Amino acid sequence: MIVFSNTTPIIALSSIQRLELLPLLFGEIHLVTEVIDECTVGGPVSVPTLHQLNWIKPVQSTPLQNTSVLLELDKGEKHTLDMACKYKADWVIIDEKIGRNMAEYLGLRVTGTLGILLKAKQQGLIASFSDSVKSMQTQGIYYQSTLITKLAQTVGEG
Repeated sequence: MIVFSNTTPIIALSSIQRLELLPLLFGEIHLVTEVIDECTVGGPVSVPTLHQLNWIKPVQSTPLQNTSVLLELDKGEKHTLDMACKYKADWVIIDEKIGRNMAEYLGLRVTGTLGILLKAKQQGLIASFSDSVKSMQTQGIYYQSTLITKLAQTVGEG
């Protein structure tokens, strides 16, 4: 399975020390160098050194193919979606609304951090979807409250 992730899901899962959910659910995760660079810059959430994780597959970006479609996206999103198309990825993990819409427009299957947490809860990898989301929120990671409530109900929470 080929799975690409953008920066925000890496940061969000790192904020609650649950980055290991990615390999548990998907195996290998492809990250374009732009995403690795964005995670390396640092910020309020500490992200492990991604090059040291054996389940991260760094991908060197090539010149963008869909430049007119991808104009509204940041550098990491543009290259993630472009390389996901080139690799014919099975999944793209991305949270930002415009990026998700663009990925779907390009024919890619999309999930996000909340989708990862749902799947992890369904597979018994985490005790509580809602508690995980609340923990992320205390770290400054925000999602739409109506979406959180709706998703929590699908796993019998809330």
